[in-house]
Order: sequence, then structure tokens, then C-alpha cells
Amino acid sequence: MFYHLLLPLQEYFSALNVFRYISFRSAGAAITAVLFSFIVGPWIIKKLQKMQIGETIRTNGPESHNAKAGTPTMGGLIIIGAILVPTFLFGRLDNIYIQMMVVSVVWMGIVGFIDDYLKAVKKSKKGLIARYKLLGQISLGLVLGTVMVLHPEFGGVETATTLPFFKDLVFDMKSAWIYIPFVIFVITATSNSVNLSDGLDGLASGLMAIAALVFAGIAYITGRADFSQYLNIIYLPSAGELTVFCAALIGASLGFLWFNARPAEVFMGDTGSLALGAALGAVAVMLKKEFLLPFAGGVFIIESISVIIQVRYFKYTKKKHGEGRRLFRMAPIHHHYELKGWDENKIVIRFWIMGILFAFLTLSTFKIR
Repeated sequence: MFYHLLLPLQEYFSALNVFRYISFRSAGAAITAVLFSFIVGPWIIKKLQKMQIGETIRTNGPESHNAKAGTPTMGGLIIIGAILVPTFLFGRLDNIYIQMMVVSVVWMGIVGFIDDYLKAVKKSKKGLIARYKLLGQISLGLVLGTVMVLHPEFGGVETATTLPFFKDLVFDMKSAWIYIPFVIFVITATSNSVNLSDGLDGLASGLMAIAALVFAGIAYITGRADFSQYLNIIYLPSAGELTVFCAALIGASLGFLWFNARPAEVFMGDTGSLALGAALGAVAVMLKKEFLLPFAGGVFIIESISVIIQVRYFKYTKKKHGEGRRLFRMAPIHHHYELKGWDENKIVIRFWIMGILFAFLTLSTFKIR
């Protein structure tokens, strides 16, 4: 909004020329997101408390989590607001990247909100039926994939992606019938992975800030012809605007972390985790860096894989031995370490450290090839 309203006035006030620069608008978006969280967050938390919208702790979870019962959930509303407000203020609203990121956040935010509403307000143990949640993820992936194939911004690389560690290797799927299902898989897998990681105070929000910082840098260089040519990556002329969105995502995650750090004053719920996961997946898709997600979001992937392994192993041993056995004490894997006696803060901080190491690994892929 500021770009469209204030930049035309630069001939009268030269200082307004700063709104031309992505770096300035990104910094403004990050700061605004944090301030929005600090100002609006306490008000939303009080409203959730007043409405008695609290977390219900699952009976088969770690006993230490029983003390968290009743903590306000649906805190993802803070995150979504802290993403959208700065994006609208500092982003270019005529940019296809910004438009699709707003759609992604709102789309999965609504799906998550319905799930949280059914659990917290309607007291439905299962919340939104799994197939309806999956339908929301698939439909978003379908819309995003279709835009990627048809929009002129992606002409020539509409069905392509890049593979890390390989120089000048662009993998073109050559068919929308292959590429669109691929996008659907990326969106579904990423949103579910972030959702599964939201089990300890501050874990998901801290990891999201780290991953968003990585993609902010990638977005900036992808939108610069000189940097893209130097690093031999796909150049997307308008992709730099995603830096502004990622900056808002960083600020929103850190602003929410202020209230979500142990002992948490609020939980993001599916409202926040599904929206954040969709945002992360959509950024990777639009930058043609889908195969960097296992690196930038490495901890999210590990959490998700631990659940898959646990379920598969349980079914296998039940079929073979007549009773199901567990490979981990509990899944996702952060609960495994809880039951081993690790303090919650220790688990969160160590997982953050792993996230930082994965971030360095992600950035190194641009030179190790």
C-alpha cells in the first residue's frame, strides 16, 4: 500500500524514494509484524481467555502437558494478522507473488480456524474431519499449481524446478498433469509437517522464523538478475517481492514467540500451524526451490518422518507379532525426548540449533555444486 500511495509522491518528497527498495520495505514489514504482535497479541489472548477457548490436552500425551490444559489456543490469529498487515502495507499488491501468498495464508488459516473452533468451542475431540482438512490442502495446491502453469511470470519455467547440489540442473516436468500434483504434495506435506511440530512451547514459531529468514535471502537473490546469474539459479524478475512477505513472516513468528515461549501464554493452534506451513510451502513453490524444503525445513521434515515411521512400525509389528510395538516412546519425536526426561526448554533450544544448522546447509547448496 505504501509503495502505491507514497512512491508517486517522490518527486515532491525525495525521501519517499526509499519505498522503491525491497530491503527498506522488508525491514519495515518485519518491524511492523513484531509491533503488531506486541500490541494486538495481549488483546487477542484476553479475548480467548474470556471466551474460554482453551487447549484440550490429549489423554495419551506426556503427563507434563497436563498443566497446559486451558491455555488459550487459536493464537494463530495473531500470526495471521501480523503477516497480512505488514504485507499489505509494505508489499506491492499488484505482484502475483504477494497475491498468492496472501491467498495461501488466508486459505489454510480458515481451514485451521474451523478445526480449532470445532475442538475448542464445540468440544469436538476430532475437530475438522481429516478428509476435509486434506481437501483444503489439496485445493490450495491445485490453485497454486494452476497459477504457476498459466501465469506469464513463469513462462519458460512453469513446470520446472531446481535440484540442490547440481550446477545448472533445472528439472522440467514438462507436463502440468505432473507438476500440479507435485505442488499439491509440497503444500500438503509442508503444512502437515509444521502442524506436527507444534507440540512444545516456542518450537514451531522459532523454527519458522529460521526457515523464513533463509527463504527471504533466496527470494532476494532470485529476483536479482546479477545474483541469479552468478549463482546459476532460475531468475524470476518479480520474485524479490517475496522478501517482503518472508520478512513479515519472520516478524510474525518472533512476535508470537514472545507469548508462546515457555510457559506459553497462548498456543497457535491449527489456525497458525497450517497457515505457516502453507506459507512456507508456497514460498518454496513460487521460488522454484521445492527441493530445498527438506533442508530449510529439516526439523519439520524429521518430525513428520518420525510419525510416519512410528505408525508404519506399529502396524508392521502388530501384523507380525499380534501386538503393535513402538520404535519411539512417542511421536512426533520431540515427545520421545520429553519421555526420556529432557526438559522442554532443552528440546526446543536444541531443535532450534538443528534448524540453524539446516539453514546453513541450505545456503551452502548454492555453492556446493
